[in-house]
Amino acid sequence: MEKIVWGEDFSVGVRVLDEQHKQIVTMVNTLIEMHDAKIESEIISDTLTKMTQYAISHFSKEEEYMLEYEYPDYPIQKKQHSEFKKKTVDFCMETMVRKETVPAEIFTYLRLWWTSHILKEDMKYKKFFNDRGLR
Repeated sequence: MEKIVWGEDFSVGVRVLDEQHKQIVTMVNTLIEMHDAKIESEIISDTLTKMTQYAISHFSKEEEYMLEYEYPDYPIQKKQHSEFKKKTVDFCMETMVRKETVPAEIFTYLRLWWTSHILKEDMKYKKFFNDRGLR
């Protein structure tokens, strides 16, 4: 599976959020590099846990801005963030019961979810925030 290549097309125009997105992409790429890791691998579990914790922190910051600036699509973003958190918790539980297909499922899900979320959903707030002076 190909790693995510960060480029300007990923920039949402808000420095703090761009930096957080870059960190998340780095973590997803670290998992993708472990494509041949086994379910028993603590590295997968540890990286997934670390990435999930970081994503929750990122979502909190993103949602803070959305509330502060009264972003109209906040409920949609909040729902998507909640669904992501639930799915990653499910993956963590599946690693604990040693479900063999979990590594491949994790890599595919994370790569698709983050690229889609940043490039489609988060891009919707770029102009909104920038027009209000948030950069």
